[in-house]
Amino acid sequence: MTPVMVAIDGPAGSGKSSVSKAVARRLGYAYLDTGAAYRALAWHARHAGADLDSAESVAASLGSFDYAVGTDPDDFWVRVDGVDVTEAIRDPAVSAIVSTVARVPAVREHLNALFRSIAAATDRPGIVIEGRDITTVTVPDAPVRILLTASEEVRAARRAGELSGAAAAQAGVAIARRDAADSQVADFLTAAAGVVTVDSTALDFVHTVDAVLAVIRSVVA
Repeated sequence: MTPVMVAIDGPAGSGKSSVSKAVARRLGYAYLDTGAAYRALAWHARHAGADLDSAESVAASLGSFDYAVGTDPDDFWVRVDGVDVTEAIRDPAVSAIVSTVARVPAVREHLNALFRSIAAATDRPGIVIEGRDITTVTVPDAPVRILLTASEEVRAARRAGELSGAAAAQAGVAIARRDAADSQVADFLTAAAGVVTVDSTALDFVHTVDAVLAVIRSVVA
């Protein structure tokens, strides 16, 4: 059976990862964090000595990029060349260069093909795929396509709640900066035709998960 694909887009701090994991868990679906692949490639390119200001150099690093990711929502991991980088790819130094790497067309083309192959290979009845332009580029034919969003102020507050000290105080600035960088890669604030918007500005986590599940169940019997 072909797995049901649920595509979820949204800006930084919208809760895509946590909501997508919870939804996948509730449905017994697999979970694919596409952003992890961009982070892993950024980590790989940096450690391989690629010139991050050169699209050609970054694209060339794809040739030695051996990537694997866990799709069990209860056992998420990321490996590059067999090395566990699950925590390393969240390092601020990596976060700072992800958008630069993601802007390279060859990178997006290569990774989108990888995402489709991972999704098609799942042995679960469905898979929740979250990230940027998932609904329009990665799996535009997915039966369920959702834009999960929230106001910039709410996203900043949520992100601040996950951090501490100076990082928490700078959460709003970081969100605005990330939005500006990501907007050069994809339109993640406007739902394309056929994409359902779930605005979680006034919703808590539980109700956001329920709202996303309601959209899925309205399409998938």
